Amino acid sequence: MATKSDFTAEEWCKLLASPMIAGMAITAADPSGVWGLIKEGMASGWALVDARQNAQANPLVKAVAEDFATSDGRAAARTELQARFSGGTNVDALKNMALSELRAVSKILDTKAPADAASFKLWLQGVAQKAAEAGTEGGFLGFGGVAVSDAEKATLAEISTALTPDHSA
Repeated sequence: MATKSDFTAEEWCKLLASPMIAGMAITAADPSGVWGLIKEGMASGWALVDARQNAQANPLVKAVAEDFATSDGRAAARTELQARFSGGTNVDALKNMALSELRAVSKILDTKAPADAASFKLWLQGVAQKAAEAGTEGGFLGFGGVAVSDAEKATLAEISTALTPDHSA
């Protein structure tokens, strides 16, 4: 089992930010207005809370969630997000940057935590799935629409590819 001490400070910050990045990729795929943004953003936060409370959670997932619960952990994740995503980029560029970051996280996991990599990546895919399901796409004032849009489905597939061991995507 990998622990925080197995990673450099930069690598750990990438792991801390990764659940938000997974959710961000989904949000950028099909922005759904203010309420949708709030719901999708909160999905990543709830995934961290769930990981902290789940006794069966992968130990590395749990360690990331526990560290994120601290003010230092949140500050480190915020700094990582700002470093990677600051500036006025469009949503397509934002999604592509998020996928690139997830590929980097995948490489870190495969190199530094091979025993935990598959479980952590599966968790990140679950975070993205929850973000996709959090807000209704289309419709009007929350009525009608679909739970997961075609653009979000395509991005879920891209996230899955980004987290594969060959990192070629």
